Amino acid sequence: MSESDDESTVKKVVRTVTPSFRGRPDQEMNVIGVTYFLLLLILLVPLLPFVLIVWLLTKLFGAVKRRRSS
Repeated sequence: MSESDDESTVKKVVRTVTPSFRGRPDQEMNVIGVTYFLLLLILLVPLLPFVLIVWLLTKLFGAVKRRRSS
């Protein structure tokens, strides 16, 4: 056996006093995220027409201003 074969078969052991962590689904954070999304949706959807009106007015006034200046 060569020296490189010996190194590849050696496994490192991590010694610790804490138990190993086993992952689990984080359902609580999922519920918080979905709730946050729904609250934002409830707050922003009614404001969408006003945002659209302001955006259209700024585009209209910008076009009128460009037309006057040229």
